[in-house]
Amino acid sequence: MRISPRLHHAAASLVTALCAAGMCLGIAACGSGNSSSSASSSASSSSSDSSTKLNKIAGVTATGDPGKKPTVKFHTPMTVQDNTYAVLQQGNGATIKEGDRLCAQGIALNAKDGSQIMSTWEKNTPDCSIVVNKSSTNTAYYDILKGQKVNTTIAFGVNDQNSSGTSYLMVLTIISRAKALTRAEGKAVTDIPANLPKVTLASNGKPSLDLNGYKPDGKLVAQTLIKGDGAAVKATQTVDAQYSGWYADSNGTLHQFDSSWSRGSSAQFSLSQVITGWKNGLTGQTIGSQVLLVIPPDQGYGSTDQTDSTTGKVTIPANSTLYFVVDILYAY
Repeated sequence: MRISPRLHHAAASLVTALCAAGMCLGIAACGSGNSSSSASSSASSSSSDSSTKLNKIAGVTATGDPGKKPTVKFHTPMTVQDNTYAVLQQGNGATIKEGDRLCAQGIALNAKDGSQIMSTWEKNTPDCSIVVNKSSTNTAYYDILKGQKVNTTIAFGVNDQNSSGTSYLMVLTIISRAKALTRAEGKAVTDIPANLPKVTLASNGKPSLDLNGYKPDGKLVAQTLIKGDGAAVKATQTVDAQYSGWYADSNGTLHQFDSSWSRGSSAQFSLSQVITGWKNGLTGQTIGSQVLLVIPPDQGYGSTDQTDSTTGKVTIPANSTLYFVVDILYAY
């Protein structure tokens, strides 16, 4: 199973809009694709070439208090190119460091007439998917973001290739930073039922699973293994998570069919777009927690084989009970 790494509502997600225009920041995974074993629509992580060079945009200014919605001015019509940027306002908050998760408010402005296409400011729906990580972030964007301060405003040029041909400026204001989790962090739960599958963690946090003689009874199990101290996850949110998933064959042998740990990066997905067992099992859990999910077929993939879209090989047999260990890194 591959979790869709991005909410499909460009009007609400600023980084998504950049990715959709071929300007993925390499800060949060973006991609597209298909797989019948997807929890929603499958997507393979991708980012723009790490050697991409960003040129500066001239003639764009912003005024207003740092950290508030800026007033952006430029002469129209304006020719906008991809892979361009301008720091419009210097921030006055904490310095952005390696491994930080950023939240950004933003507006998209039509390059032709300066009109506002979208904004997250009015409904206070910042995009918090941005993680500044040297090993996974496009070098050009990493160099722009690292060392800036909270409340900095940056404009990115987007030469959109859609049917309307709308080119625009995506203006991001970084409103907060916090150290991004890379694995579950919190208090180990001690009163776990003895008959549940046993989870063992490698030194980096990657889980392995032992069924421990467990026999599924057709009911959903959502057992917290590590209790994080973050906010409770809502059913309407997007979750950033590390996870591994298994099914057991008729002999009781476990088969791992997916793992974000093996791919080397976490996955972002909307709880409204995944299998029912994920939504029901993770809603109400807290950020920082690790959760063991045992998902019966009727909350998983039911009576349909899940197959690899390239080879056609069955990856999850029909009527399988699914076992997941999920580290909840963030929700927004």
